[in-house]
Amino acid sequence: MRIFSGIQPTGTKHLGNYIGGIVQYVAGQERGEGIYCIVDLHATTVAYDPAMLRHSLYDLAAVLLASGLDPERCVFFRQSDVQEHAELQWLLMGVTAYGELQRMTQFKDKSAQQEFVSAGSSATRC
Repeated sequence: MRIFSGIQPTGTKHLGNYIGGIVQYVAGQERGEGIYCIVDLHATTVAYDPAMLRHSLYDLAAVLLASGLDPERCVFFRQSDVQEHAELQWLLMGVTAYGELQRMTQFKDKSAQQEFVSAGSSATRC
């Protein structure tokens, strides 16, 4: 079984993140091929401080590794290190109509909460 999951490096990680996600990541290493990603590109779809995002990225990586995620037993990477993510996003944005985005719950929710709305707002629920 292949398991893929990504987590944004935004906000302070808390017990809920640990129980709901991080513990599952660690357990997934035993159940099959675990592929885990820090989705830093998703975090850039809203206003952000580059220095704080960089700090949060390293902090999250440390939390995941300290919690038991083992790069010897799973694939663990930063989204922005894989050029194909950005290339695919460009292709998908080129064929996605605004009307289609408005049908997505994530896009509508994000659009209602912020002044600047980008097509990337629909992808932030990864």
